[in-house]
Amino acid sequence: MPVVAIIGAQWGDEGKGKVVDMLAEKSSMVVRFAGGDNAGHTVINPLGKFKLHLIPSGIFYPGVSCIIGNGVVVNPASLISELEMLEEHNVDTRGLIISDRAHLIMPYHMLFDELEEKSRGKMAIGTTLRGIGPAFTDKVARMGIRMGELLDKRSLRRRLAAVIEEKNTILTRVYQAEPLSVEEVYSEYARYADRLKPYIKDTVGLIDKSLENEELVLLEGAQGAMLDLDFGTYPFTTSSSPLSGNASLGSGVAPNRIDRILGIFKAYCTRVGSGPLPTELKDEMGDKIRETAQEYGTTTGRPRRCGWFDGVAARFSAQINGFTGAVITRIDVFDSFPSLKVCVAYNLKGKEIRRFPASISDLEQCRPVYEELPGWRQDTTGVRKWEDLPPQAQNYINKLSSVMGCQVNLACIGPERAQTIEVNPVF
Repeated sequence: MPVVAIIGAQWGDEGKGKVVDMLAEKSSMVVRFAGGDNAGHTVINPLGKFKLHLIPSGIFYPGVSCIIGNGVVVNPASLISELEMLEEHNVDTRGLIISDRAHLIMPYHMLFDELEEKSRGKMAIGTTLRGIGPAFTDKVARMGIRMGELLDKRSLRRRLAAVIEEKNTILTRVYQAEPLSVEEVYSEYARYADRLKPYIKDTVGLIDKSLENEELVLLEGAQGAMLDLDFGTYPFTTSSSPLSGNASLGSGVAPNRIDRILGIFKAYCTRVGSGPLPTELKDEMGDKIRETAQEYGTTTGRPRRCGWFDGVAARFSAQINGFTGAVITRIDVFDSFPSLKVCVAYNLKGKEIRRFPASISDLEQCRPVYEELPGWRQDTTGVRKWEDLPPQAQNYINKLSSVMGCQVNLACIGPERAQTIEVNPVF
């Protein structure tokens, strides 16, 4: 069986949770490889509606190992809250495993996130203020504290004392903020250690065992490709790489063992926070998409900015990720629309371009070049076969496939597992 990476192909919130939840039924393991609790995956299944931020979306299947990989930064309070929420709904969480190499989010990370965002003023990035960026900064600066260190409290106390001394110098002298207490932070994280100790393990060998047994392994991404630090709308990006290349680094699965890479696209575009969104609709049509689809952030509740499908960004995303297939979600949102538009190029300073610019200044000046397609104006939520979809809906999906240069495997016409149509086989 293959290793399949599930990648958000736009600006996040594409429906990765539903796809992972659906494919996890046949898998032995789901590995989350990037981000932190700034991500939010909504899963609707027979057990109810769940909003997950750290725990992989395969947790609803008994016997599936759900690994929080080394590429994730973990807020232990958030993780414990998520565990308790699942347990209250009688979800078996014994399959959860946390990599001992994953980094911890500490109280000073959240403090710095807020202070730094305020200091940016009009150039604020629009972070979730959950300490994600500062935690990854410390990881790169070799000042991070990892999950495995919770298992040795004496060592944890020494490490905290050294790091907090340096952080307090910055807090008090640069931001004129109150210093943190080493003892208070240590006591808090010692309690987290007691709760999470059974889940913390060396995950590399566990994953390798599944691969050797030729079991299906899913690598679950967070956020979207256009928020990548290198290839996204920098500096309005996330703090880790959501790309398929990082699926290997963030999980410990060698790149030559990844067989398939599925890009998850919405039938339109959304974005939370600041930064360019070339096809954004700041009018009644944008409001209609938002309200029809209930586009509000899973993590923050913030209204998402909405726009038509951006084929330029989609083609770029497919190129840098190497998608072997795609999933188009939220097709049903357009059931009542008389016509739809797809961006096939940008107009930049009077010239038509089909590349995604690196420059924020250029992106802000790009104007979408659209092709208009007829809508289908009928309910698709009960359709289960490709041939039963309205011809106009088939035409729209085929158009997206052509524009992005990637075959579509699945089309989703609702949030539930069953509301999925196979266009081309995934396996």
